[in-house]
Amino acid sequence: MTVRSARPEDLGELARLFDAYRVFYRQPSDRAAAERFLRERFARGDSFVFVAEHAGGGLAGFTQLYPSLSSVSLAQIFVLNDLFVDPDARRGGVGRALLEAAHAFARARGAVRVTLETARDNASAQRLYETLGYERDVAFFRYHWRIP
Repeated sequence: MTVRSARPEDLGELARLFDAYRVFYRQPSDRAAAERFLRERFARGDSFVFVAEHAGGGLAGFTQLYPSLSSVSLAQIFVLNDLFVDPDARRGGVGRALLEAAHAFARARGAVRVTLETARDNASAQRLYETLGYERDVAFFRYHWRIP
């Protein structure tokens, strides 16, 4: 397996994984919309996508980082918004490899942290994050304001 930056030619297979990721988070499947969304990210360059590729070809998973800033830290951070491993490739180190690639990328860009969220019931992901040194936030509440 190799982890690398996603390329435009990955878009079809990446959209399949991205759609499955959204379904995992209880969104309706819409592969065309997933592909449009990813195509826009590539065109705008407003996110960084890494893919895990099987030795024989084909994608096993992906992660997507969005750059941001921390006013308190006076530094750049990255929001690891998406991480997904194809169910057939799970428990093989794909998620760990994608996270390590994201960490190396953020470090090389001078960021001070990588931040992520996961569902409360996603215990396997939480275990992985904690083995890699992520700390659960107990100091802050997270709020959302939905645009009416």
